[in-house]
Amino acid sequence: MKPYKNKINRIRSFALSLIFIGVVIMYLGIFFRKNEIIMIIFMLLGVLAILGSTIVYAWIGTLSTRAVQIVCPNCGGQTKMLGRVDMCGHCREPLTLDPSLEGKEFDETYNRPNKK
Repeated sequence: MKPYKNKINRIRSFALSLIFIGVVIMYLGIFFRKNEIIMIIFMLLGVLAILGSTIVYAWIGTLSTRAVQIVCPNCGGQTKMLGRVDMCGHCREPLTLDPSLEGKEFDETYNRPNKK
């Protein structure tokens, strides 16, 4: 199981990876200079990946402005929290604002709504 990271940092890492993936796709298009249609398709796919990263960055920016700012009790750093449970962005300390989850083992499924 991979280690859990702060939600905001995880989404920002995904957006950054979309930029690099877009550049690599466009770079692959250079190898098809003889066939212009394939080259244009690779270039457009790369631009779409970069535009997708722009949309993800805008989305996480709006989420980040609405996130609750808290001070981590472990490291004292100020971090933002999305959902009922999250990790500290600095020291990966499990955090919660829900009193019913205090002292319980960290589980990402606490953020999912109950299906009744």
